[in-house]
Amino acid sequence: MASLSTSIEKLDNNKVRLSVAVPADEFELAVTIAFRKLAREVRIPGFRPGKAPRALLESRLGSGVAREQALRDALPDYYATAVATEAIDAIASPEIDITAGEESGDVKFDAVVEVRPVVKIKGYEKISVSVADTSVPKEAIAEQIDALRERFADLEDSSNPLTSGDYAQIDIKASSNGEAIDALSATDYLYEVGSARVVPELDSEILGKNIGDIFEFTADVPIQEGDAPSVSFQVLVKSCQKKVLPELSSDWVSEVSEFATVAELEADTKSRLDLYARVQAQLEGRDKILESLANLVSQEAPEPLVAQEMERRLHDLHHRLEPQGVTVPQYLAATGQNQETFIASLREGCGQAVRADLALRAVVAQESIVVADTEVESEIEQLAQRMGEKPDAVKKDLQQRGLIEAVQLDLARGKAVQFLIDHATVTDAAGNVIDMTPPEPPEAKKPEVKKPESQATKTKKPAVKKTASKANKTKSTKTTQKASTNQEEKTE
Repeated sequence: MASLSTSIEKLDNNKVRLSVAVPADEFELAVTIAFRKLAREVRIPGFRPGKAPRALLESRLGSGVAREQALRDALPDYYATAVATEAIDAIASPEIDITAGEESGDVKFDAVVEVRPVVKIKGYEKISVSVADTSVPKEAIAEQIDALRERFADLEDSSNPLTSGDYAQIDIKASSNGEAIDALSATDYLYEVGSARVVPELDSEILGKNIGDIFEFTADVPIQEGDAPSVSFQVLVKSCQKKVLPELSSDWVSEVSEFATVAELEADTKSRLDLYARVQAQLEGRDKILESLANLVSQEAPEPLVAQEMERRLHDLHHRLEPQGVTVPQYLAATGQNQETFIASLREGCGQAVRADLALRAVVAQESIVVADTEVESEIEQLAQRMGEKPDAVKKDLQQRGLIEAVQLDLARGKAVQFLIDHATVTDAAGNVIDMTPPEPPEAKKPEVKKPESQATKTKKPAVKKTASKANKTKSTKTTQKASTNQEEKTE
């Protein structure tokens, strides 16, 4: 289609008028193709489908029918060729008006289409943002070490009323409308008070109970999608146990980890928390830099681009929820959001993302950022490796789909982001400057923690899908089998 002639006129509201002229002999090829298509669709006595000659079709149908068909079929290709010729960055469907050639001669048409605005911004070289405090408090180090101690905790029989964090061996029976629900029933089930592993109401009802207590309550339980009937529960407390953490000592540390002393374990824990805090600060800083960059764009984000970004994010959300069997409305209900608020928040976020993209494109242009062919080849090789394909096959596919320029643009935007990070000032709440250089992977190996043999860690997370019995029985490490059996006989 090299014989097409095109011209472009800028209009208001980020629109252009693309004028295209197709010579009559060029369009005649489209008419011929249209006649072949009609020959396959129209039944002519004495001819097999697709074999009727053009002259016969013209005499039967008239030449205008094929020309109309050619206009419908060929105009999209002419338009696409003209857009590529004029390097138009169209962001919406065009409004096409045929101005000549509907009956004969050269075909001419105008296409009015909205294009991506080209913006210029100022101040992006000196963006300053603040992030959350990056210091690691002693309490955070203690929490991490306590979590390790939890893994090695033992259970000790207790005669005190149950409190949060205690373990209770229970028989639990569930029924609805007089019918037992096996999936919510269990025998000799070791339950951690406060875990909400069955229903939240169990935690509130079991607090303060003692061995031998029997109590009942009701709860709305979603058995099937959209169905949450009221379920009656009856619970027998058969034994009570408290979690006992091991003493924090150098002997214990050397026994369960690669470190010899408590001080070494604390130092390593602090080092890892410092690294985590630094990475989190860098991620927050990057997001805030892009947010500040987007705010440098004064004009509103074009609606077609916002709509495209909203559609992309909704599709991504649906794709992430689908493996879990959850719909978007169910997700909104579970997170306490109504549809109007969700859509408004989504639109706002997408508008911000569109403005950030326009600003990044501006940085690429204003800083003359270029992407070398070797960088594109390297990116394609990495993409092929992730896909498990050959680089040549991936490159060919990208070329056929016209996506090589998209790869170049992504790389250019990545360079623009790095330019912004390199020139920005990021500080924490205390005024300390954050080093935005990505940290090197730590040389030290992750602490080797031996597999705990404690009673508490043997307790599996309740699935309560089937009636649990022997699989959920756990015996105290500090009480004998005989004492446990005697206690169960008394409570029963």
